Order: sequence, then structure tokens, then C-alpha cells
Amino acid sequence: MSGEGNAAGAKVTLHVVSSLDGFIARKDNSVSWLDSTGVYEAGVSISKEEAAAFVKAIDCYVLGSRTYEHALELGWPYGDTPTVVVTGRKLPSTKKSVEFYSGDLKTLVDEKLTPRYRNIWLVGGAMLCQRFLELGLVDEIRLTIAPVLLGDGLRLFGSLTEEKWNLKNVVAYKNGFVELSYAAVNRRTLAG
Repeated sequence: MSGEGNAAGAKVTLHVVSSLDGFIARKDNSVSWLDSTGVYEAGVSISKEEAAAFVKAIDCYVLGSRTYEHALELGWPYGDTPTVVVTGRKLPSTKKSVEFYSGDLKTLVDEKLTPRYRNIWLVGGAMLCQRFLELGLVDEIRLTIAPVLLGDGLRLFGSLTEEKWNLKNVVAYKNGFVELSYAAVNRRTLAG
């Protein structure tokens, strides 16, 4: 793996927001704590235009079934960007931009996604993210840390084996959130 992506030039970025103590949701899967903000005057802020331009650069989202259901409840934040939902369950198809996938994740990435998309974002849930990491399918991790302690809940990384990542960037925002960007140390290839 490498933060530069695979042989086809595509890159899989795992993006998630975590509490200070490493949880991505409460035990009941609620994420209302994401609305918590702090204040960090020295932090940066992003305009709506900058945020929209950034999101527009994402070619494809990958998410699990619970994240899909939660996104529908939130009013579907992914717009018309192609989205692949990894699930073995039968779920309602309410968006033309959504396709469902059940099968081998390496096949999904190497044969279905990377030939079609360059900027692929894996946005949840925890089990799917853990499986992508275990299989070496993630080129970059963008971890945003919220200024809140939950004490308990759903952990992002679970019990993965040790793996080294290179810090690429750190951004502190005025709302107290901090984004850490890491690149994978070893190169992932389509043939690998």
C-alpha cells in the first residue's frame, strides 16, 4: 500500500470521525455527539464553496449497510456521487447512484472500483473499515477527531494487527475538530 494509490492510479481513502477516546458511535449506533463542537481560535475554517469543491473531487463512496441506512435517515449526504453499499441484506434502493455489492472485497476494489474511479472514499461502518484494513485495501486514512469523550461505544479499529502509517498532514479546525491524514507505508498493487 501507499498513500499514492494502486497501480491504476486509484486511491482508497478510509474517512471517519472518532471521539477523543476512539469511538465512532455509541453502543446504540447513535452519532448525535458529532454535533458537539469546541472552540479553537487558531484553527482554520472552510467555506461552503471549499467544502463543496472538495466533496465534488470524490468519485465514489463505499459504505456498509448500517451506514447506508443512517445516511438515508440524514437525508443522503452523498448527492449523486456513485455509491457502493457492501451488504448481504436486501435493502431498499432509493437512489439511482447506489449499487449493492455482496462478495469478496478485494475483487470489489481491484476489479469493480479502481478501473472506474480514482478517488474512492470508504466512509463506514466499523466492521467494513476493519475488513478493508485487514485486507490491505486502504491507501490513506483520514481520521477526524471530535472534541468529545464517549467512554464506551463502537470502536473504529477493533483489534487489528500492528501496521505502520506515515503522517501526511494535520489540520486543526475552529470548531475543535482535528483531521489527521496518514498514508500507508507499503504499496498496494492490483496484482498484489
